Amino acid sequence: MTQAAPDISHGAAQLRHIALGFQRSLPHTAFGQLGSTLLPLVGLIATMHAGLAHGWWWLVPMLMLPAAGLTVRTFIIQHDCGHGSFFSSRWANDALGRLCSAFTLTPYAHWRRQHAQHHASWNDLDRRAGHGSDIYSTCLTVAEYHALSPRRKRRHRLLNHPAVALLMLPPFIFFVLYRLPFDTPAAWWKERRSVLLTNLVLGSLFVGLGMLLGFEPVALVLLAIMIPASIVGVWLFSLQHRFEGACWRSHATWDPVTAALEGSSFLRLPRLLQWLTGRIGFHHVHHLAPRVPNYRLEECHQAHPDFAEVPVLTLWDGLRAFRYVLWDEEAERLVTFAALHRCATTGASEPARETFQPFS
Repeated sequence: MTQAAPDISHGAAQLRHIALGFQRSLPHTAFGQLGSTLLPLVGLIATMHAGLAHGWWWLVPMLMLPAAGLTVRTFIIQHDCGHGSFFSSRWANDALGRLCSAFTLTPYAHWRRQHAQHHASWNDLDRRAGHGSDIYSTCLTVAEYHALSPRRKRRHRLLNHPAVALLMLPPFIFFVLYRLPFDTPAAWWKERRSVLLTNLVLGSLFVGLGMLLGFEPVALVLLAIMIPASIVGVWLFSLQHRFEGACWRSHATWDPVTAALEGSSFLRLPRLLQWLTGRIGFHHVHHLAPRVPNYRLEECHQAHPDFAEVPVLTLWDGLRAFRYVLWDEEAERLVTFAALHRCATTGASEPARETFQPFS
């Protein structure tokens, strides 16, 4: 069960100073991570195609989940490159980030700039992108939800239903939405070009491999890997700032250090899953110092005992986290649709408390 976060604001400046000391990239570690991710991923893809060529179709369902896990890990490497943290050289980060796009289907420059906007305003109620249009990293307040028309309420609940948000939409995002310069101002010409160039590279790869191996096997392997990878990746993103006990604030009282320590999750995963997800579960450290490379996040977390006092999510907590979709400004906590419904049916003045206390 998610634990309530104690008041650690008195040592927040010290924790940030410690985290900044881990921002230096480690070339040998970076190359080792690259070799342990892309090489086995390419090997699994090649094995799946070889199996299909010989009629061993069972290799695809057997290898699809390991390949999907390595694809998620590749996305974390691409994410680090976007922050300029995987290597010390900007040129090397950009080159590797673009290479990762061929495996993640994500246009590097376009996603990098959009993600930078997230890091400028996470858990800030007054600077939410689209006031809830991003259903994964932001939320509506209870008052905003009540102000919606019945039709828009139904639409909002449908989009936030786990079957839609966590199973149906993730493949659509990677296969369709990332093929378009969505939500991109006209002035972002470099980012628009990134989308077009990524599409050109992916289209060339698909046509070339299709002519060589057959379009049906290429499509089958791609879908077998990307569908579970997109679902896991979006799930990881969705629980990083919306979970039982997460802290959100108005802009007047928001500060980045408190938002990192009390509004970003520490997802404690089994070691294998932690490795496959590039240690992104240490998300409180990532927001405290975004240029700490993923391979140093755990080391940074262990550098001071106060890091262990942030809200902790187990794997089970992470699977339940998406229920917390609305911010109750009066109670200062995230609530579920179910809690809001109980409030409406019982006539209570606010949603009943569940299993946690709000932050002090």
